[in-house]
Formats: sequence, C-alpha cells, structure tokens
Amino acid sequence: MQYLKDLESIVQINSYTKNKRGVDRVGLLFDKWLKELAFEITIHKRDDIGNHRHYTSKKNQHKKRLLLLGHLDTVFPEGKFEEFQIDENWVYGPGVCDMKGGNIVLLEALKELKKEKIAIQNIDILFVSDEESGSDDSKYLTSELAKDYDYCFVYEAAGKNMEIVTARKGVGTFFIDIEGKAAHAGNHYSDGYDANLELSYKLQKLVNLTDLEKGTTVNVGKVEGGIGANTISPHAHLVFELRYTNSGEKERVLNAVNDIVQTSFVYGTKATLSGGIQRDVMQENEESLRLVKNIAHIASQDILYESRGGVSDANIVSSCGVVTLDGFGPYGDGDHTIYERAEKSSFKSRIELSKRLFKYFIEHGDFTIGEKNGE
Repeated sequence: MQYLKDLESIVQINSYTKNKRGVDRVGLLFDKWLKELAFEITIHKRDDIGNHRHYTSKKNQHKKRLLLLGHLDTVFPEGKFEEFQIDENWVYGPGVCDMKGGNIVLLEALKELKKEKIAIQNIDILFVSDEESGSDDSKYLTSELAKDYDYCFVYEAAGKNMEIVTARKGVGTFFIDIEGKAAHAGNHYSDGYDANLELSYKLQKLVNLTDLEKGTTVNVGKVEGGIGANTISPHAHLVFELRYTNSGEKERVLNAVNDIVQTSFVYGTKATLSGGIQRDVMQENEESLRLVKNIAHIASQDILYESRGGVSDANIVSSCGVVTLDGFGPYGDGDHTIYERAEKSSFKSRIELSKRLFKYFIEHGDFTIGEKNGE
C-alpha cells in the first residue's frame, strides 16, 4: 500500500490556503509523480497563494476528454493540526479525506494503468490551490479550462455508503451596509435615522426568504452596527449567505434581496448591497444520471449517488456545461476539524473504480454504453 506512504508524505506538509510555500511543496511532489506517468505540466503562478497546476496527457482529437479535478490546500494554519496517524481501519490527518486522499486515489489509479502498460490519453488533471477559501482566484482558470472537456470527475470525499455526488447547492455570500444618521439618544432622539433598527427589519425579511422544502436557505451570520447606547446608530452592517438547489430559486431570492435593500423601513436610512454568488448550483440532470448508469455498467457494480448542501469546484465545472460527477475520493469524516480521518478500505475500492473507468475511457474514447460501442 505504497499510496498510503505517498499520502503521508503530503499530509505532513502544511498546505493551509495562505501558506503558499507549503501548498507549492505539495504540488512539486505531484509534479514528480505525474511526470513519471508522462504528463506535461503547466504551472499557473500566483504571488499570494499556491500555484495552480494543470497536467495534460497525450491527446486524440477524435475522442472525448476527461478532466480530473482536485485541490492542494487544506484549512488549518501551521502548528494547528499537522499529525498523520494510521491504525487498522483508518488514516488520520489534515486532508486525508478533504482532499489529499482523493488526489492520491486518482494518482494511484493512473499508476495502475501504467503497470498494465496502458498509454494515458485524453485524461487531464487540474489541481487548484485555493478551494478551501472559496476558489476566488482559481474559479476563473477552472471555468476557462473546463471549456475543453466533455466530462469531469471531482475527487472530494465519497459519501458514507460510497455515494458519488450528482448535485450540490449553489452558494453566495452578500453584505448589506446601512447608512443612518447619528443623534443623541436623550436630547435629539427624533433627529436620528436608526441604522440598527433598519438592519433588524431587513434581517427578518431576509430570513423569511428561506424555503426548506425547496432546499433554499438564507442565513444572516453576522451583524454589527452603532456607536454606543446613548447614540442613534449611524451605520450597520450584516453578512448573509444564500444556498439554493436550482436556478429558479436563485433568481427568486436575488430579486427579493434587491427589493429589501432598496426599501427603507426606517425613514432616512439607505442601504447598499455587495458580494455575490461564489459557486453556482450543480444541478442533477439527464446527462449526469446517464453517466452514473453507464459507469455502473462499466465497473460492474452498483453506484449510489446523492445530493449535498456543501459546495466544491464541481459547481464551477458543472456550471460551464460539462457533465460532472463528484465524490470519487475515499470515504472519510471530521473534515475541517482536528478529527479528520479516512477509511483505509475505501481507498482500495475507489482506486479500483477509477482504474476501470479510466481504462474504459481510454479504450472507447467515451463513457457511452450500447450501439456506439457494439455492446
């Protein structure tokens, strides 16, 4: 199980998103491993975060192309959580499931192809360096590169029952700044325009946009404002998050938010909106479900699938029209905590699944099943 030693080598390197040196050190190890598999490497250099890395194999212009997507960064700064441990059933450490473990799965599956003397073609890899902080830089690169691919497999962690992911909610973060007018709360109360009071009205209106039956949530996660108890508040600020399962709900909420921002519930106050959608929704569709069915046939096993409320870079690629499935990594839990772990047996099953799918894709130039492939 050399791949667990490879996993240990990258887990022991702190690759917190803002630790450029550490993220790039992890990237250099993958450069070495993937060069041995004849991948060409394009480095997209960045000054303040780790470099993004695009690995390309030989191309057959007459066949479809598959992108494998992962990220190199993790969530803990240096000195906070850097251990790697292993026991009979689990491996523990930052990134073992989110998602250094997933990156190792795809790497090992490709190594298995080389052992079988199968030339890798039309399968490329993109590792970004800022997924854990929202992909604010890499999303533009990912969107641009995605145009060249027909399929994308993302190696975030599998579900508890080894589910892959066919849908993820879209997410946006927004800020509302409210301007009022300060006044002495005792002597000139009526002269003030209370920004805090305006915030309270807007907060309630925002939260009421939540529709749990449709999977839409609006959460006001932070509020602040005012100067002190004896002053009418001249300013207030709130931060809210929107999550949604379809484009119709996104439009409904965004239109309502604009109305809320433009409406002054307290005379004299004004508000401005900033922020926006970070990752658009990854919606389940006929193409993604057909792909699930086809890979189950190819792998000769049942493939369970699920929707998730959390987001990943799968949202970005899916939004570009690429048929995208996520959750091809190992099963784990405790991600983003000091209890993160991944199940050892899930590595073996995921590596085998990926190897079979890669082999079929290389041989057939697609994941289609039926008349086209003479089956």
